[in-house]
Amino acid sequence: MSRIRSAATLDRRTFLAATGAVGAATGLGLAFGGPGRTAEAATVSPGPAPAAPISVDAPAVPRAPFTRGTTLAGVATPRGTGGYRRLADGPAWDRVVRAELAAAHAGRARRRTALASFVQLTDLHLVDVQSPLRYEYLRAETASAWRPQEALSVAGVVSLIERVNALPGGPATGAPLSFVITTGDNTDNNSKLELEWFLTAMSGGRITPNSGDPRRYEGVQDSGLKLYWQPDSALRDADKALGFPQLHGFLDAAIRTVHSPGLRLPWYSTVGNHDSLPGGCYAPGDPFFTDLATGGHKLETLPAAEAAKVWKAVKDGLDPKGADFKRMLKAHAKQARRVTPDERRAPFTRAEYLRAHLDPSHAGHGPHGHGYTAANLAENRLYYTFRVSDHVLGISLDTTDPGGHYTGSVGEAQLRWLERTLKENEKGEKAHVLVFSHHTSKTMDNTRPDPARPHEKRYGGAALVELLAAHPRVVGWINGHSHKNDITPHGSFWEVSTASHIDFPQLARVIELVDNHDGTLSLITTLVESAAPHRTDFSDLSQTGLAALYRELSFNAPEARKDLVGTARDRNVELLLKRR
Repeated sequence: MSRIRSAATLDRRTFLAATGAVGAATGLGLAFGGPGRTAEAATVSPGPAPAAPISVDAPAVPRAPFTRGTTLAGVATPRGTGGYRRLADGPAWDRVVRAELAAAHAGRARRRTALASFVQLTDLHLVDVQSPLRYEYLRAETASAWRPQEALSVAGVVSLIERVNALPGGPATGAPLSFVITTGDNTDNNSKLELEWFLTAMSGGRITPNSGDPRRYEGVQDSGLKLYWQPDSALRDADKALGFPQLHGFLDAAIRTVHSPGLRLPWYSTVGNHDSLPGGCYAPGDPFFTDLATGGHKLETLPAAEAAKVWKAVKDGLDPKGADFKRMLKAHAKQARRVTPDERRAPFTRAEYLRAHLDPSHAGHGPHGHGYTAANLAENRLYYTFRVSDHVLGISLDTTDPGGHYTGSVGEAQLRWLERTLKENEKGEKAHVLVFSHHTSKTMDNTRPDPARPHEKRYGGAALVELLAAHPRVVGWINGHSHKNDITPHGSFWEVSTASHIDFPQLARVIELVDNHDGTLSLITTLVESAAPHRTDFSDLSQTGLAALYRELSFNAPEARKDLVGTARDRNVELLLKRR
C-alpha cells in the first residue's frame, strides 16, 4: 500500500545527499521595524533536527472524493452584460481526462493509490499600493501597472488561506493534503513590508496593509486623478464611467488590520521575479531604488508618450538596470506627490529573504525555513529539494535572472545541481520527481548575465525541458508567472501552469499524484477559489466582504485579459503518463 509521508519532516541525511549541500550555517532572522525605523536583525537558531518521517496511509480505494469548496461544484460567474458586472454562483468546471502521454484504462479510479496530495498557490502579489516604487502611471499601457482591486490583496490572500484550511483532502482521492507550496511572486514590489505581510499571512497573525501615514491612505486612489478609480469620491473617473461604484469608506477599510489564521499545513516557498527584483524587472542592488521606495515623493501621472516609452523598455527588456527609468523619475521629480516616507518599504536582498523565512516567528506549521535552510543562507542560494512523500521528491528552482527583466532563466551552477540531483535520485531512491519554479518554459528566454557571476552561462526554458525530459522519473513541472491556466505535455512529463491570485479568476490548484496500477500514473488537478462568497455587497466592508470585492473588482478591471482562465483542458484535469 502506498504511503504519503508528511512534508513537515525530512530525514537530514536524505536531504543533504539530494541537495549536495555542504556544511551548515546559523541563520539570522529579520525583524522589520515600524514606521521610521530601520530593519533589525534578530538571531535565529538553525532549529531542531527533523524528526523521523510521519507516514499517513493512503487508501487503495479513495476514502472520500468530494467537490464541495472546489470549482468542481461551482465557479464565480458574471451576471448581465456590459459595464460593471456583478458576480454570482455559476456552473462547475468538469474534469477533463488528457491522454496525450499515456492511454486511459478503464477501472483505474478503483485501483489507484495516492502518492502525493498538496496545494499550489502562485502569484499572490501581496502589494503595498502606496509604495513610491510602483509605476501605476503606466496603466494606459498595461493593465498590470495598476489594478482597481490591488488595495485588497491581503484580504484576498487570507480568504484563499481559509479555503485551503477548509479542504478535507485531495478532491479526487480523499487523501490527506501534505503541504502547500507557493511558486513565486509572493510580493509585488520586492518590499520588506510586503514580505512581512506574506510570511504573516501564511503562518498566521495580524496584518495592517498600510504604509506611510498610519492614519490614512496615500496613493493613487485618493489622488483625484481620473486615470484611477476613486472609490470614496464622487469624481467621475475613468472606471466609474464604466460602471464602477462609489464606495464610501473603501480606503479606510482597505488599510484596516486583517487577521490571518495561517495555513494549517506545512508550506514551502519558491521565489519569483517580483520577490527578487525592484518593480519585478530591474536588477537589484542600486541604492536609488531604496531611496525611491522609502522616500516621500510618489509619481502618479506621466504624459502618454513618455509612459509608452517606459513600458516598451520594460516589456522588451531594454532597460534591465533601470537607468532610463531613473532618468525619467528625476526629470519629473517636481510633478511627484508628497507622501509619508517609510523605511519598511525598502527592497529586500536575497539574504534578507532567506533570513525572514528562517525567522522562528514565521514558522507556522513548518517546516523551519519553509524549504530554505542555513546552508541556503550561507551559499546565497534560493533552490532546494524537499520530501513530498515516501515515493516523491520535490525540487524548487530559482528562475529569476538577477541581471534584470521579468522573464527568467537558470545559471550553469543551478542547472548542473539539478542534473546531479536527478541522476542521484535515479541511481538511489528512484522517487518520482515534481519540479517547482516561478517561470514557465515559455517565459524563460532571458539569458543576460548575473552581475554576481558575469561569466556564468544562463539557460532558458528549452534547455530545462530537455534536461527534465532526459530523466524519466520527472512527472511534473509546476509553475506560475503567466497568471494563466495552461497545461502542456512534454513527452514524458506534464508542465502545469496556474493562474495568479491577483488577476481574475484568482485561483489555487490542488494536485494529486496517483498510481493507477496499470502501468500509468495520473496527475489530477483541481482548481479552488478563495472562501469569499461569489456575490458581493457594496455595503459590506468587513474582511470577508473585502475579499469578495477583491474577486469582483478583478473581473471588472478595465483591459484585464479574459483568457487567463484557460480552456477546460487547463483547469480541472486528469493528466495521464507512463509509469517509469
